[in-house]
Amino acid sequence: MGGNLLVINCDGPETRVALIERGQLAELYIERRRERGIVGNIYKGKVVRVLPGMQASFVEIGEDKAAFLYVADVRGAPEDYKALFLDDDESREERDDLPKDEMIRAARGARIEDLLKEGQDVLVQVAKGPIGTKGARATSYVSLPGRHLVYMPTVNHVGISRRIGTEKERKRLRGILESMRPPGAGFIVRTVAEGVAERELHADMEFLIKLWNSVLKRNETARAPSLLYNDLDLLLRTVRDLFTPEVEKLIVDSRGEHDRILKFVQAFMPDFAGRIELYDGREPIFDGYGIESEIDRALARKVPLKSGGYLVIDQGEALTAIDVNTGKFVGKRNLEETITKTNVEACKEIADQLRLRSIGGIIVLDFIDMDRAQNREKVSKALDDALKNDKARANVTKISDLGLVEMTRKRTRDSLGRSLTEPCFYCEGKGYLKSKTTISYEMLREIRREGNLLKGDAVVVICNPEVADLLATSDQQYVDDLEKRLQKKIIIKSRERCHLEQYEISGRDRAEPEDKNNGGKKDGPAR
Repeated sequence: MGGNLLVINCDGPETRVALIERGQLAELYIERRRERGIVGNIYKGKVVRVLPGMQASFVEIGEDKAAFLYVADVRGAPEDYKALFLDDDESREERDDLPKDEMIRAARGARIEDLLKEGQDVLVQVAKGPIGTKGARATSYVSLPGRHLVYMPTVNHVGISRRIGTEKERKRLRGILESMRPPGAGFIVRTVAEGVAERELHADMEFLIKLWNSVLKRNETARAPSLLYNDLDLLLRTVRDLFTPEVEKLIVDSRGEHDRILKFVQAFMPDFAGRIELYDGREPIFDGYGIESEIDRALARKVPLKSGGYLVIDQGEALTAIDVNTGKFVGKRNLEETITKTNVEACKEIADQLRLRSIGGIIVLDFIDMDRAQNREKVSKALDDALKNDKARANVTKISDLGLVEMTRKRTRDSLGRSLTEPCFYCEGKGYLKSKTTISYEMLREIRREGNLLKGDAVVVICNPEVADLLATSDQQYVDDLEKRLQKKIIIKSRERCHLEQYEISGRDRAEPEDKNNGGKKDGPAR
């Protein structure tokens, strides 16, 4: 596995795509057939609510949740697109090419209530899928990606991927696009277009323009909300976006999907047809390439470093915290050198984990404290270098005196952890439980508080067996004291399926027959 590989598992109810770089799992994409994503889909939507206070609106698109449309996505997206693909200097130069009405509206700061009204039909594209409790984010500035080009029908602009490094090639591509694009049409040249012949770019352009015209034709007769264009599924998106010249082979484990990929490749990128293979191994394809174990590692909270140190990754609602620790690494010379080496090693692993786990939003890195400014600078540079291979945009602050780095990473889909896991049904996602002793003492306080209010001459407590055992042994003295105080018998009963933190307290007469289900009447509250 020395070269880059695309390994695709699609012989079950989900499609999984693994990008392996230099023998290591770099990216993982998963699409379940009954939960197919909607990013890239184009809808004829209906504005259901305008929020002047948030300068945004909700647009009904026919999904479970309404999409969120910011005012910037109604009028300011051209600037956003250029920031994605162009260097800062180029962004300033190209700003003069924007349509004049866009420039005027951007300068005046048009408000959402002036642009949209409730009940209005609007054509939107999903730019970011639903994440957690949030609905999808939509934009009215459509972009249709092809193999070599991205077509932006609502923006009069030509951009070149900043990953195309040589100025000569950038000028060649810009010249080709300017000479053959229709008036008012916008295009961005993708990285894979480097060195591509003019005829291939022209074919890509014609295909995308026809695709857009078909969307517009559907829009004329469709009733909102309705789907106008369904983006490619994960399998073909993978071929379009990830099957680059750097990938030596694409291996897939389904003959039917192998034939579908081959047909797609022969139509749009025939030079790559010889790199597609059908997996014929006996064991599952992800097992054969050692990917399953890497997925488990990508879900772990603790990530080991080769030196003996480790990372601790905690993903919360508002931000992700990554803590760097020396662990077993003791170094050779002095403490400062040991700490610096651990921090530098951690930089690459942090970048790899962010990319593999698809962690976005606000991220705080807690490096081990370093005394020397030059060592902090060394770690900052190592982090910047490690993030260069990441396609997602990241903004990183300098490392502070406390060893903290604040950064943001563009988030377009759920993280791997949120895609593959769900909150623990037992602790309800808290990540902890109250101790048996804490629950025992809570119950004793509750009995003291409510005991005299319960009917009968006995108090029945139903709880988890481990708590019941504690009350019958270590805490028996406190139970005896309560019986004397209340002048009532306290009967402790265990229930196997009772949650550790739950218990029921009820009252009954000792002579009364026991309820076979719970050992007493439910006069008291359930905890």
